[in-house]
Amino acid sequence: MDKFTQNYVDRFMDELIARNPGEKEFHQAVREVVESVAPYVTSYPYLMDLKILERMVEPERVIMFRVPWTDDKGEIHINRGYRVQMNSALGPYKGGIRFHASVNLSILKFLAFEQTFKNSLTTLPMGGGKGGSDFNPRGKSDAEVMRFCQSFMTELSRHIGADTDVPAGDIGVGGREIGFMFGQYKRLRDEFTGTLTGKGIAWGGSLLRTEATGYGVCYFAQEMLATRSETFEGKTVVVSGSGNVAQYAAKKAMDLGAKVVTLSDSDGFIHDPEGLDEEKHKYVLELKNIRRGRIKEYVTRYPQARYFPGERPWRIPCDIALPCATQNEIEKADAENLVKGGCRCVVEGANMPSTPEAINIFQSHKMLYSPGKASNAGGVATSGLEMTQNSIRQKWTSEEVDQHLHRIMSDIHAACLKYGTEEDGYINYVKGANLAGFIKVANAMVDQGLV
Repeated sequence: MDKFTQNYVDRFMDELIARNPGEKEFHQAVREVVESVAPYVTSYPYLMDLKILERMVEPERVIMFRVPWTDDKGEIHINRGYRVQMNSALGPYKGGIRFHASVNLSILKFLAFEQTFKNSLTTLPMGGGKGGSDFNPRGKSDAEVMRFCQSFMTELSRHIGADTDVPAGDIGVGGREIGFMFGQYKRLRDEFTGTLTGKGIAWGGSLLRTEATGYGVCYFAQEMLATRSETFEGKTVVVSGSGNVAQYAAKKAMDLGAKVVTLSDSDGFIHDPEGLDEEKHKYVLELKNIRRGRIKEYVTRYPQARYFPGERPWRIPCDIALPCATQNEIEKADAENLVKGGCRCVVEGANMPSTPEAINIFQSHKMLYSPGKASNAGGVATSGLEMTQNSIRQKWTSEEVDQHLHRIMSDIHAACLKYGTEEDGYINYVKGANLAGFIKVANAMVDQGLV
């Protein structure tokens, strides 16, 4: 990076941090993008004159509201709800709703910013948004979750719509929560539209929606491995997380011939040296989706496995790592452990799970490394397909959805190759994804004027 461009990046980040103090996750996400696209921006001065980047990092709208609800004992609780509507240059705001104690404005702004580029990469007409609450559904009864969701949607319903903002699920928000929120939206607005995605199959949902992000991660990984004439066959895979993304990334990796040896949750991880099989995978689905238990229960059922409380799985030797849990779960020491353990490919299923220091290690060792905005775009892609199905009142088969998903992930990989291949032949997927996503959004913003 030349001196002029570096000064531009430094000045930009200084101003952003001053305007958004204490929002470290947001700063981290913006810096990664700005450092990738700054050489392009400075080579086209009109983008600087029009303050395209400055406008991209400023949300078009931020909604924050009180969410009061009562538990089963009649006690009143107060949570905080958010919706960050980041960018609508390409279409209605689109991005998940997250229910987790860690939710705050910094995390949602980083997620909404990332979502803008991710949605751009899918080629579907979707803008970027994200929302949620610091409510934690863990340990709550269905009735308590319903009352919270109804209170949350009572306010959110004023700000969303099929052509305005279409939320989906995220951490802590699965089919149960989407159902309760959609029901309340329908009651308040007196309309049945595709305003939320991740709906039940019987009432407008898309086949493969639950599987989409995890499947998409593996489809993208397939494309990455193919650049080095490799496949999943016979590879050892380490997966973090045990929600939908991790569950189906593990399933697809198994289907493609790999051995998946770990899963995790916020309390720790399990290591099964024999690898998961169909029976074990079905048990995990029941444990996490129906009983809403903790992953440590796996070792009670399968005693050959070990449970490591309070740890992450990155010291387990592997060929491929699929981080599918949460942001910043791979730090510098974890990246070093992955390198020592023989890992050659890291494909992000979560949003920003690798810290900048970890990414530097992956790239310095010329590993195959993909950021989440490229490799986990399968979920939002299938959400976009669900929006299409809802609009035309038509249902597609799972095979048709899978074909669309596979094609979209291949197209995203092709875009990363186009913009991320460096002079020595190494594919910088971070640069490729950021630049491909940015150019499309930037051009749309230029076309639409100063809005």
